[in-house]
Amino acid sequence: MSYTVNASILLTDLPLLERPAAAKAAGFEAVEFWWPFATATPASDEVDAFVAAIQNAGVRLTGLNLFAGDMPAGDRGVLSNPERSGEFRDNLDVVTQIGERLGTPAFNALYGKRIDGVTPEEQDALGAENLALAADAVARIGGTVLVEPVSGAPEYPLKTAQDALDVIARVGRDNVKLLADFYHLAVNGDDVAAVIEAHAAEFGHIQIADDPGRGEPGTGQLPLQQWIDRSRELGYDGVIGLEYKQSQDDPFAWLQAAARA
Repeated sequence: MSYTVNASILLTDLPLLERPAAAKAAGFEAVEFWWPFATATPASDEVDAFVAAIQNAGVRLTGLNLFAGDMPAGDRGVLSNPERSGEFRDNLDVVTQIGERLGTPAFNALYGKRIDGVTPEEQDALGAENLALAADAVARIGGTVLVEPVSGAPEYPLKTAQDALDVIARVGRDNVKLLADFYHLAVNGDDVAAVIEAHAAEFGHIQIADDPGRGEPGTGQLPLQQWIDRSRELGYDGVIGLEYKQSQDDPFAWLQAAARA
């Protein structure tokens, strides 16, 4: 099984730039990150330090979020917000430069929450326009843009796989695909098994965490391994993103238990 460690939610006891090496020391060959900078257009030395941390650790950067605003403060994307659309567009040059330097194939574009004073139709039109711009930007380096349903944010309009697939259809680019986060889909009440049966071969990426608690696989009730196995049977051949919250001393102990089983 090929896993990639989301080093924005895991290994958080370490400074961000030390986490790629920690993932390597734990036995992983790949990491993914949410947008690792405070602004959409960080200084070149910040970018260079991030790239060097990945390269020096000897891991691959398999995924990177595009700028999504202030995530700790509750932002979940800016691409459908007319007041912040310019930040998203300015971010595309930085993202593609990082992706080109590190060979990153996938870029998660969080859609953004509904906002007062702008109709959903206006936001959706802008969202489709900006996702198309992102898709065209990363196509130059062979990249894919991911669209993700998210839980825990009532104003975020993409909650089910179908919500995201409708957006993807509106964009009309072959390199825009569904990010199937099994935790978010399950928490939002989606029929994850049915989504897998219908769309696994089209998934752009899979991420996992257990429910309740968003902890390590095995700490909750979700049949994550069953869902992963079925996705692979139906044609998904990408990595599996470990995007869960550490609830135990060793956040990767479950992998050893799974291997013994």
